[in-house]
Amino acid sequence: MNKSRVEMKAELMQEAEAIIDELLEWHVTTEQPNFSQVEAKVLELREKLSVHMTRVTLEGQAAVRPVPGPRCPGCQREMRYKDMKDNTISSWVGQIPICRAYYYCAPCQRGLFPPGPTT
Repeated sequence: MNKSRVEMKAELMQEAEAIIDELLEWHVTTEQPNFSQVEAKVLELREKLSVHMTRVTLEGQAAVRPVPGPRCPGCQREMRYKDMKDNTISSWVGQIPICRAYYYCAPCQRGLFPPGPTT
């Protein structure tokens, strides 16, 4: 089931607020951080927010479980839905843990985890 824009925004805002709170707590508890320390913390938190934003956006797509199933890249037959599965996608913003539909083509013995590989 796709989340509405309002639901997605609420989830993103909650995570953004938690990350801001983490930065402010770090600021209060870290005595005299230098520029490099501040920059490192901000980059760490930026990655955390980027991963969350990417995951929420991907999971909000209709491709989470497209109907009809996607076409097999090998034989072009419709692939069969197997189940919802957790997966981790490597991306520019970091490792993205997502839960999406998994499809399988029995003749080709090939699986697909939409949106598929990035190229």
